[in-house]
Amino acid sequence: MSTVKHNEQLIKIVLTGLTAALAYVVFTFLQIKIPIGGDTQSIHLGNAIVVLGALLLGPIYGGLGGALGLTIGDLFDPVYVVSAPKTFLMKFLIGLIAGLIAHKAGKITHLQEPQQYFKWVLFAAIAALLFNAIFDPIIGYFYKLLILGKPAAELSISFRFVTTSINSVVSVIVSVLLYMAVRPALEKAHLLPKV
Repeated sequence: MSTVKHNEQLIKIVLTGLTAALAYVVFTFLQIKIPIGGDTQSIHLGNAIVVLGALLLGPIYGGLGGALGLTIGDLFDPVYVVSAPKTFLMKFLIGLIAGLIAHKAGKITHLQEPQQYFKWVLFAAIAALLFNAIFDPIIGYFYKLLILGKPAAELSISFRFVTTSINSVVSVIVSVLLYMAVRPALEKAHLLPKV
């Protein structure tokens, strides 16, 4: 393996770890918990970090970093510990969707002008988080009902749509703004991985 290829792989691994750590910190310390009946939901920016990771690192590394960070956040929080498997799946899919659109369809790493890659970054973030806004409540409902056997799942599904939609809209804005701010700095430092 050449030194350049080895260094790029190391950068991806390090940035994946940083994405996981940042997702964990943002979810754990910057969330607003909302108790609803026997359930708790939260407003948080963890999904923005998942999308940011996918935009910077691609679908696999970005999705994996965000999914690991938010799953670890669930595992260390007694309120969310039982949701950890669902969290891993959903967050990985968010990263996968954002990364595939941005890098496979938009080829954002190869575009040099911010106006060129902005539209793909925005489209990727919207698509991934729209997927989340629709499917997280539905999968969460069936997960609670079928896996955990919680009849209260019906009570919380409408609130889950609201909190997930809020998280998604805010996360689109934050992830796009962060990417547009961070990418030039990473390029200048030669730390933006080619995907």
